[in-house]
Amino acid sequence: MSEIFTFSNIIFIINGISKTMFIVSFSLLPSLIFGTILALMRHSDNKFFKVISSIFIDIVRNIPNLLWIYIVFLIFKLSSNMTGIVSFSLFSSAAFAEIIRGGLNSLDIGQFEAAYSQGLNYFQSLFYIILPQAFQRCLMTLSLQVVTIVKDTSLLWSVAGIQELTGNVTILMNKHQSITQIFILYGILTILYFVINFTILNFFKYIQD
Repeated sequence: MSEIFTFSNIIFIINGISKTMFIVSFSLLPSLIFGTILALMRHSDNKFFKVISSIFIDIVRNIPNLLWIYIVFLIFKLSSNMTGIVSFSLFSSAAFAEIIRGGLNSLDIGQFEAAYSQGLNYFQSLFYIILPQAFQRCLMTLSLQVVTIVKDTSLLWSVAGIQELTGNVTILMNKHQSITQIFILYGILTILYFVINFTILNFFKYIQD
C-alpha cells in the first residue's frame, strides 16, 4: 500500500482531478448559454425556432456522448483538451435545454404580462423576471447534469488520451499491477468521484436554500 501512496502518485492523481475539473468548468458556461438559447427557441411560439431547436436536441440527446467525443476528436481533429470541452459543451447543451425548458414551462404565463405592465420589454422580462425563476426551479436537476458531466469525463482517456482522473489512475494501475493494488486504486477512484459529485450536489442545495 505504501507503494501507492507516494508523494509523486498523490500529485499525479491531483493533476488528474485538476484536468477533470478544467474540462467540466470550461464546458459548463458555453453549454449553459447555448442550452438556454435552445430552451427559449423551443419554448417560443415561433414554429421555425421550435423545429430547429427540437431537431438539434433530439439528434444530440439520442446519440451517446462517447460517440460525440469520437466525432469531435476524429473528424474535426481538435486537440485533446478542446475535444473534451467541445464534445461536452455540445452534448450538455441539449440536456440543459430540456431542463431549462421544463423550468420555463413551470412558470405562469402571467409572469410576462406582469413584467410588461412594469414597462419591461421582452428581453428585460427574460433576464430579470423569467429566467431567474426558471433556473431556481430547475436548479437541482441542473446539478444532476453537472454530475453527469463529471462522471462522463472518464470517457476522455479511452478516446482522446486526456489524463484526467480516470486516465491517471489507469496509468497507475499499469504501474502497480497486483490485484490488491488495483483494488486499492479502484477504491481511491470511486471515493474521489463520490466526494467531487457529493460536493457539487450539496453546493447546489446550498444555493437553492
